Amino acid sequence: MKALVINGPNLNMLGQREPDIYGRRTYDDLVEICHEAGARVGFDEVVVFQSNHEGDIVDAIQNAWGTFDGIVINPAAYTHTSVAILDALKAVGLPAIEVHISAVEQREEFRQVSYARMACLATITGEGLDGYAHALDVLAKHLKDAK
Repeated sequence: MKALVINGPNLNMLGQREPDIYGRRTYDDLVEICHEAGARVGFDEVVVFQSNHEGDIVDAIQNAWGTFDGIVINPAAYTHTSVAILDALKAVGLPAIEVHISAVEQREEFRQVSYARMACLATITGEGLDGYAHALDVLAKHLKDAK
């Protein structure tokens, strides 16, 4: 099994960006968590991708088709604005899990809208970077159950 983990804008700034909300762990820590958790739950490969550009995220989703078995995605700010990311997730039809570091449901009203969620099997919020490990576990279980 192969998983693609996609991260949206500003997640490359983890550790220095609003540490009271996102914590002090860095993007490198997030990548390490994804690789370790992915191996632990049975993925042969986990590729972690980050971009601040919506089109690059759409391209990554489209390029996942035929290469990856599933996607974990934190669209970050694009969560609340990007129909393009939603449409790309729908187009490839891969199982996807949405993840957010903070508890978005307890934050500003605009953060309550998630377009990406409409194409995802589950959403994990408020677990910090460990939410990525949880998301990979949920995705692995789904893929194993689907066989």
